[in-house]
Amino acid sequence: MTGIEPLLECRDLRKRYGERTAVDGISFAIARGETYGLLGPNGAGKTTTISMLCGLLRRDGGEVFVAGRPVDIGATDAKASIGYVPQDLAIYPDLTARENLRFFGRLQRLGGRELDRRVDEILAMTDLADRAKDRVDSFSGGMKRRLNIGIGLLHRPALLVLDEPTVGVDPQSRNAILSSVADLGREGMAVLYTTHYMEEAERLCDRIGIIDEGRIKAEGTRRELVALVGQKDRVDLVASGAVGPATAALGALDFVEEATSGDGRIEIVVDQARNHLPRILETTADSGAIVKSVEVVEPDLEAVFLHLTGKALRD
Repeated sequence: MTGIEPLLECRDLRKRYGERTAVDGISFAIARGETYGLLGPNGAGKTTTISMLCGLLRRDGGEVFVAGRPVDIGATDAKASIGYVPQDLAIYPDLTARENLRFFGRLQRLGGRELDRRVDEILAMTDLADRAKDRVDSFSGGMKRRLNIGIGLLHRPALLVLDEPTVGVDPQSRNAILSSVADLGREGMAVLYTTHYMEEAERLCDRIGIIDEGRIKAEGTRRELVALVGQKDRVDLVASGAVGPATAALGALDFVEEATSGDGRIEIVVDQARNHLPRILETTADSGAIVKSVEVVEPDLEAVFLHLTGKALRD
């Protein structure tokens, strides 16, 4: 984020519970329009960190700034820039969707026509307009999740904090939630996203911080994190003809680290494989081999996460 002024900035956050250190010097920043993923196993310190940066939990050390304003327990003005969507549903089941939105909108100091306009916008955004007058206890899990997110967006926050927003929802609702989050980032909102689903982080997040034992173990884009642990792309070719000569020719290319073959397949280990794919196919054809299929396998965050923490994400 060099040269970019952050919307959210956390500096050296610390929190202890008795003898246990839950958060031990966490620092990170998020720019406008950026979606930042905070990934860690259970007990890593994610929820404690979120609670402190939202001003819900008193910290033992460190600083938090949102839009240049300090955030703390009593920092009402700074908190107004934050939309917080907790993992546990924060909605009233005996109220309708519209009544829930109006209630929480008034807590955010909205009223009159502005409140009515925002409620209608959120109902449309969350695809709940046709259920606006129905009690929430009649909703599916996915509908409740969408309403929960909509409440966090009512006051147009500069920063949206989403803590496990897709837990327990059906695939269709999950996809709708992810698409909505991606749209918010493109529209300029800063998003802090925690999840137990690695594929969500890979799909949504511009940068990712991997947290374990109260510390940030590594931070960066997916490609940067993969590079930290030396993971490379793999290109698998199914070919016929001169497979042996093609393998030798591919292995001689300066950007190929390793090339092996067997049973009509050629496997190549290479960095930034998609950038070199035209040259790979050209070299294979020039060597007399006929390519029948190509698959590029890029290293995923799961391998990086396991390497850095020694745990699976859902542990």
